Amino acid sequence: MNKITIAVIVLCIAAIAAGLVAWSVTRKSPARGCIAPISENVTVQRVHYKNRYGMKIAGNLYTARDIDKTKTYPALIVGAPYGGVKEQAPCVYANELAQREFVVLTFDQSFMGDSGGTPRNVSSPDIFVENFSAAVDYLGLLPYVNREKIGVIGVCGSGGFALSAAQVDTRIRAVATTSMYDMSVAARLGMDAAQIQAAKEKYSAQRWVDAQNGYPEYIPTFPEKPISIDEIPEMDETSREWFRFYAVPRGFHPNARGGFTTTSNLAMMNFDLLAHIDEISPRPILFIVGDRAHSRFFSEDAYSAANQPKELYVVPDAEHIDLYDRTDKIPFDKLESFFKTNM
Repeated sequence: MNKITIAVIVLCIAAIAAGLVAWSVTRKSPARGCIAPISENVTVQRVHYKNRYGMKIAGNLYTARDIDKTKTYPALIVGAPYGGVKEQAPCVYANELAQREFVVLTFDQSFMGDSGGTPRNVSSPDIFVENFSAAVDYLGLLPYVNREKIGVIGVCGSGGFALSAAQVDTRIRAVATTSMYDMSVAARLGMDAAQIQAAKEKYSAQRWVDAQNGYPEYIPTFPEKPISIDEIPEMDETSREWFRFYAVPRGFHPNARGGFTTTSNLAMMNFDLLAHIDEISPRPILFIVGDRAHSRFFSEDAYSAANQPKELYVVPDAEHIDLYDRTDKIPFDKLESFFKTNM
C-alpha cells in the first residue's frame, strides 16, 4: 500500500468519531461496553477528571482484582485509535496489562464518547495531546500509583498524540505505539501544493457555512448499527479494512461511528505532531507494527526521526487492525518487558 493510497482514505480515518458505573466484570454487550470480555481477575472503575482547559474527561481505570492498595504500582495510559473510544482497542490492552501488575487508565478524547466538550465530534490536535498529560495528572494522584513509573501506549492515531505529549511532558517515562498513525502527516499526505491550497479553500469556505448554520458540518462514516462482512459496500482495500473493524460486530461501538467535523481538518493540517520527537530521548520509545500494515511507514518514519533509545518491533503476519484487538497478535510480553525494564 503506497502513500498515495493512504491519502485517498485519510478522510475516512479522520472520520472515525465519537464512548460505566464502576463495572468489574466480564460480559458486556459490545454496543454498551467493551468489545472484548473482561477477565474475572480484573476490576474496572469509571472515573472522571479534568484537563488543563477544565474539560471533563471520562475514563475507565483497570486494576487487578486482588490489588494491594497499600503498595504502589507502575501505571499505563492507553489511547484509542483516532476517533475510537475507550471501549474498543484500549479495553483489550487494559484488560491484559492489568493482569500483569499495571494500573491502567483508558479514556475518551474530548468531544467524544463519554467525555465533555461541545460541539461533538471535533478533532483538536492540541487538546488531544493535552489529554494524555491530564491522564498523567490523574494517575499520579492515586496513592497506589508510583508517579515515577507512568508510561503511555498509543494505538493507531493516538500513537502520534502520545508521542507529541511525551515531547514536552517528562513525567511520561516510556512510550509505546502500535499501528501508529501521525494524523498531522496524514492530513496532507499525497497532496501537492495546489491540492493542499484547494483543501484549505474548501475547509475555510465550510467555516462560513458552519457559522451561518450555528453548528459544524459532521458526516458520519460508519452505520448506526453493526453490519456483516458481506454487507460492506465495494471500496478500496484500506477503507474496507476500517469497515472490517468499526462497522461490524468485531469493533462496532455507537460512540465511534466515524466522522470528525469537516473543519477539524484545518487544525490537523496546521499542527506538526512530531516536530520534536528527537527530544523524547533519553526516555525510550517502542514502535510496534504489523508486517502487513498499510500504515507501516508512519512507524518507520517516526523511528528514523527519534533518537536512541528506540526500537521498531515488527509483528509477523499482522495487518493494521490486528493490533487493535487480536490478542494472539498483540505482543503483550514485549510490552510488559519494555515498560517494566524502562520505568
